[in-house]
Amino acid sequence: MTKYFAGVDAGSTYTKACLLDENSKLVTTTSDMTGVNIVAATKKVYQAALSKAGVREDEVSYIVGTGYGRYKITFGNTQVTEISCHARGAHYLFPNTRTVLDMGGQDTKAIRVNARGEVVDFCMNDKCAAGTGRFIEGSARALNLGLSEVGEISLKSTKPVKISATCAVFAEMETQEQLAYGNKLEDILYGVHSSIASRSIGLLRRVGIEPELTFTGGVSLNPGMVRCLQEQLGIKLNTSPLTMFCGAIGAAEFALEKTLAVAI
Repeated sequence: MTKYFAGVDAGSTYTKACLLDENSKLVTTTSDMTGVNIVAATKKVYQAALSKAGVREDEVSYIVGTGYGRYKITFGNTQVTEISCHARGAHYLFPNTRTVLDMGGQDTKAIRVNARGEVVDFCMNDKCAAGTGRFIEGSARALNLGLSEVGEISLKSTKPVKISATCAVFAEMETQEQLAYGNKLEDILYGVHSSIASRSIGLLRRVGIEPELTFTGGVSLNPGMVRCLQEQLGIKLNTSPLTMFCGAIGAAEFALEKTLAVAI
């Protein structure tokens, strides 16, 4: 009977889950909004992953939880920090990764890794939402836009507006003011993305930027943020539809690793 290994990443905005088989092959991924009940969200996403893959609960040998809500994953066997999991997940998708930028709804982390995907150094922005997905979310709300719209709209910018606010709350006010001044939506949004990118690059420089650089977390799917980061850094970022799942993938990798260690 094939054995499976699960990773569940309880993020502030989205909860993600994935399954790996005993050969470390990615079997499936699922995600859903976290909402106010983290326990319910983690159970729902995990069950969705099992259903999608056609896997029974008793076929899963080990479950590792990660993310800011990792201790709410009551059905997990253990927990591993999201820093370690994003490092391993990035390495899983892009084996030549040496630097990771993980940008989620609540915080942003810059991580330097070695050739095995192990953390060498890291720093994070966890005291203010100005350099995180929450900043984008607030700006979208202020402009009456959906979160999924803002990245694509920002790509149309021809005359970016400088956003000077260093606080996510004040940024909402500033975006509304810029709109009242007659600036275009796309130019305001490009300014928002550019502001976040510059703060994130400050974190990256503190740990040292070594190629390849992999962009993980939910914001890695935002094309406007990818464009701003690449323009300011002058290098191409590794991204894919799976990079938002790097935390869950890394957690599943640790689940497999822990099981193998016990077997030895």
